[in-house]
Amino acid sequence: MATCPQGHASGSDDYCDVCGAQIGGAAAPAAAPPQPAGAESCPICQTPRAGQFCEVCGHAFDGSAGPARPPTTTSARWEAVTAADRGYYEQVIAEGGPDAETIAFPPYCPERSFPLEAEQVRIGRRSRGRDLQPDIDLSGPPSDPGVSHLHAVLIAQPGGSWTLVDPGSSNGTRVNGRPVTVNTPVTVRVGDRIHVGAWTVITIREGTP
Repeated sequence: MATCPQGHASGSDDYCDVCGAQIGGAAAPAAAPPQPAGAESCPICQTPRAGQFCEVCGHAFDGSAGPARPPTTTSARWEAVTAADRGYYEQVIAEGGPDAETIAFPPYCPERSFPLEAEQVRIGRRSRGRDLQPDIDLSGPPSDPGVSHLHAVLIAQPGGSWTLVDPGSSNGTRVNGRPVTVNTPVTVRVGDRIHVGAWTVITIREGTP
């Protein structure tokens, strides 16, 4: 069992199963102190509460950002379409992260469509060690190594709209080129482009009923 720079126990020895940080890479911020006895835990995955949203599954503790989506009068639905964005990849490499020299742009990456139907749609890479299976699984092939196991969460809002939350990914999330602040909901609309990892773009589209 490996331990990541954040202090998480990981079944994988390359990237942490919990936060996606590289094991044995650059030092990360110190892990949060242990939760005191009686501290609130996530009702879904039992992770100790560290903020408004669970850092593992994205559950909203106060319910304000994740209510069930009510029936809608429109027949349209939204979908998230994943692809590779060379322009974003070149920007990431130019910024010179710790793994920049080892990450190659995929020669072929087909578009994949994921319908937005659940109350919460998790974005990330699956982890066999922690039995995590994100709704938008970017494990590939090809796999984007810059994507955390739980990278971001799309949360349904009343009226059929959506917000996006980054619960604390290793490499951050951008919406239309703007960085997303950790645990701060950002409204997303049809046509918005969400960038995660080293080269992944997720485009929000209006799909067929």
